[in-house]
Amino acid sequence: MATTPSRSPRATSGPVAARDLSEFFAPQRTPSADLPDPEPFLRNLTRGVLEVFAGVREVDQLARWLTEDAYRKLLTRANLAARARSARGVPAIRPVYTLLSVHHSSPADSVVEAVVVVQSAARARSVALRLEGMDGRWRATSLAIL
Repeated sequence: MATTPSRSPRATSGPVAARDLSEFFAPQRTPSADLPDPEPFLRNLTRGVLEVFAGVREVDQLARWLTEDAYRKLLTRANLAARARSARGVPAIRPVYTLLSVHHSSPADSVVEAVVVVQSAARARSVALRLEGMDGRWRATSLAIL
């Protein structure tokens, strides 16, 4: 005699169950009070991004500090920078720069918008970043080099 497997209430499928699971496993917002000071993170992430553009650091090394969208945009821009260096015949060398200033503000809880000003031998640049507190740490959701 064949038995039919019983279905448990947890094994239900459908849009409600899938939505509940995706919300459960998605990154969870962390309040600002539970997050560390963002300034050291801003300095280190800026340093890493500049090293990626110079070709001395892999983009993958920054992946844990970026959201997926920010990671993809950085990867695209790093590939363009690598092609430009290759076309000009310029080798990848560690950038020499000075962090001039870090300005940040918090427009909402667990959100920081910042500008890091960097001076190299040739020119000054600004790196604009937006951080959000997720899973107990800061992650960059947007970055741009101006």
